[in-house]
Amino acid sequence: MLQNWNDVTMDARNNLVFEGRNHNYGAYELRQQYNKRITFIIAGMLVFCLALYGLKAFIDNRPKEIEKPVDMSNIAVDLTPPPPLEEQPPPPPPPPPPMVEMVKFVPPVIKDDAVEEEPQKLQEDVKDTNVGEKDQEGEKDVVGPVVNEGPVEAAAPEIFTVVEEMPEPPGGIGEFYKYVGKTIQYPAMAREAGISGKAYLKFVVGADGSISDVQVLKGVAGCGDCDKEAIRVVKAYPQKWKPGKQNGRTVPVYYNLPINFTIK
Repeated sequence: MLQNWNDVTMDARNNLVFEGRNHNYGAYELRQQYNKRITFIIAGMLVFCLALYGLKAFIDNRPKEIEKPVDMSNIAVDLTPPPPLEEQPPPPPPPPPPMVEMVKFVPPVIKDDAVEEEPQKLQEDVKDTNVGEKDQEGEKDVVGPVVNEGPVEAAAPEIFTVVEEMPEPPGGIGEFYKYVGKTIQYPAMAREAGISGKAYLKFVVGADGSISDVQVLKGVAGCGDCDKEAIRVVKAYPQKWKPGKQNGRTVPVYYNLPINFTIK
């Protein structure tokens, strides 16, 4: 068999390459035994495949066991009916309803009480009785109870929280906040300290649209001057609000308003 010079397993090439060198070097031995090892591996694979094929053929050709028919003649069948079920005792009767004490109402019998007539006094029993100088009409100069006819204070009108038509500033709440933005003066100490927040106010819009009783529900944390400034701005509003209405009439209404303090 002719071998190509480029074939690394060629003996003439290996002898020339490894001439004067140690032939026990691993590369020389590998090249010398290469063909033998490849042949051994291929032969082993063929033997393994033939063994698998033979095992499969043996299993397929193995005689199968024939199942014997079952003899049913010796099997006894019990056709007797099952024993009757034991009768269950009836459930206990329900407990009687709780006793409720009943009180019989006896209608009262109305009887006319006998009027005992006062026995008439004899003349002898009456003659010692002193007769007053005044008649049965009593004294004519009777002074009645003193009545204070001073001015009566009228009851304070009811102040509503929610009505059919809530009060509103002229031009709407947006115009009111424009007024607040132009009028409010940020406290100097709060500005230097970087304090900001919202002051929630509560006041009364009267039936005539005037603002009164301005209070702070929740102030700006750490800035009492901010709360005072918010009250001052609301009180200084120059115009009257549109009053609230309930059932077609103007009524005083509580109004809550937040004022925001923000450092720009």
